[in-house]
Amino acid sequence: MADVADEMDLQVEAKNQKEMDLARMRHSAAHVMAQAVLEKFPDAKLAIGPAIDTGFYYDFDLPRTLTPEDLDGIEQRMKEIAAEKHQFQRDEISREDAAEFFKDEPYKLELIDDLPDDEVISRYTHDTFVDLCRGPHVEDTSRIGHVRLLSVAGAYWRGDEKRPMLQRIYGTSWPSEQELEEFLQRLEEAQRRDHRKLGRELDLFSVSEEIGAGLILWHPKGAMVRHLVERFETDEHLKRGYDIVYTPHIASQAIYQKSGHLETYSENMYAPMDIEGSPFYLKPMNCPGHVMIFNSDVRSYRDLPIRYAELGTVYRYERSGTLHGMLRVRGFTQDDAHIFCRPDQLQGEIAGVLDLAMYFAEVFGYEFEIFLATKPEKSIGSDENWDAATKALSDALESKNLAYTVEEGEGAFYGPKVDIKFLDSLGREWTGPTIQVDFNLPERFDANYIGEDGGRHRVAMIHRTVLGSMERFVGGLIEHFAGAFPVWLAPIQALIVPIADRHAEYANNVADRLRSAGLRVEVDDGSDRMQAKIRRGQMQQIPYMLVVGDKEAEADAVAVRLRSNENLGAMPIDDFLANAGNVIESKSLELMPESE
Repeated sequence: MADVADEMDLQVEAKNQKEMDLARMRHSAAHVMAQAVLEKFPDAKLAIGPAIDTGFYYDFDLPRTLTPEDLDGIEQRMKEIAAEKHQFQRDEISREDAAEFFKDEPYKLELIDDLPDDEVISRYTHDTFVDLCRGPHVEDTSRIGHVRLLSVAGAYWRGDEKRPMLQRIYGTSWPSEQELEEFLQRLEEAQRRDHRKLGRELDLFSVSEEIGAGLILWHPKGAMVRHLVERFETDEHLKRGYDIVYTPHIASQAIYQKSGHLETYSENMYAPMDIEGSPFYLKPMNCPGHVMIFNSDVRSYRDLPIRYAELGTVYRYERSGTLHGMLRVRGFTQDDAHIFCRPDQLQGEIAGVLDLAMYFAEVFGYEFEIFLATKPEKSIGSDENWDAATKALSDALESKNLAYTVEEGEGAFYGPKVDIKFLDSLGREWTGPTIQVDFNLPERFDANYIGEDGGRHRVAMIHRTVLGSMERFVGGLIEHFAGAFPVWLAPIQALIVPIADRHAEYANNVADRLRSAGLRVEVDDGSDRMQAKIRRGQMQQIPYMLVVGDKEAEADAVAVRLRSNENLGAMPIDDFLANAGNVIESKSLELMPESE
């Protein structure tokens, strides 16, 4: 077991080192790009240029809008600078010298002003370019990797729509040409799968300027997908002993003062509304309501654990520049649950949540990575409680033989947590389940139970979400499956295609039989040719196209075409129902049962 743990540690260390090397290379590429931009636009003003997961960007205040031709020229100049092998050199300067050096760079001056008094200020120089920067960087410009500039987008300075709009150039950099080409292929596939594009094409959802940015309108097909996910989620929680609860969409200011949200989260909350002279807020979190339900009665140690689950709609302010389709919104429904238990029950309850999370990952076809975030510098609660809660999380993970990475000091101020990142079919990370021990709310709300000794004891509380926001989760599913949902999730599961007008009656009879068996069915009895109807069904990612003509009507059968373009030929209706029913019942990711 120790050998396995050592190997896991080495793998994590190697992965972390690779990520650090990539970040250093990409950060250096951002500096080289900034030099190329300044050479082309000497009056440009520099903002920031970090490395990101997929490459790097730099924000510029420029005299005109960039064109694709500009990007080509900047990229070519970057390659020339790389070939010149200029050294990256670091030096430290005083705050006064930094302000003097960057006196013509207003964005840099603002960054300098915001630095803590004891901050070491450093700058990096290569060739003629100098930037305010902590680093680190590669040795010289030849080591910035194989670079490609990708796009230009508008970006408000510091994400604030009241500040200047800058131009952000995105680029990517990889150690080898092959890795660059593989990334570009993944990027092209990701663009093909973009949930905003597919949402329009498949008629799943929309966003209306008249309704407001960041607020999703679920169309019937998208709403069906969400309904099926929510029904599955609710059923699985009921099987595992959760009680379903509902809490109001608005609440008084007093509750958020008590919970601490007004103190720590107010900038993400919407302005209060006046109701009969008292301020009320749109709900940003479901937690306070769940604690109030727990506190509505005296609880005995025999009552615990108590598990409350809610598909609760919450509203959080996001700057308009950060909104992104269904993935970053202002109103969303969260699959929240809170578990109230005795301290000695923590590990078992966490293990139960892990079981549920792993089951959901399997059903939806996600790989995953797990992270354990430990006590930060600023925290509440005793060291003893932190140690016990962290041990409960780690012991639960190890009891399930789940590998995880420890993120030292990355926990919330009110408790340690486990974060599970889902990896989609393109290997991209998505926010997944979170299991968070909370020392804060039980204290603030004086949440207790009567122990075996007859005394009052502070209850242990676990926040947890498995799917997270329904909007973000369904948006992720759209991209994960490229709109081709598993049969059980498909808004329309079968399209019946009559070959000629005389087959319409049989087609509708078949549809009635399939609907009676629980399938979601449409009949295309329009005037288009059969192949056009089949193609349209495949473009809409309908799993089954069922063609019916004279032979099928005589044999009580359907000719089965799959959206994957496989032609399975004629099949008795009862056999089709049995096969489709098997796939749906098992929530298989396949279109037909695997052959024995």
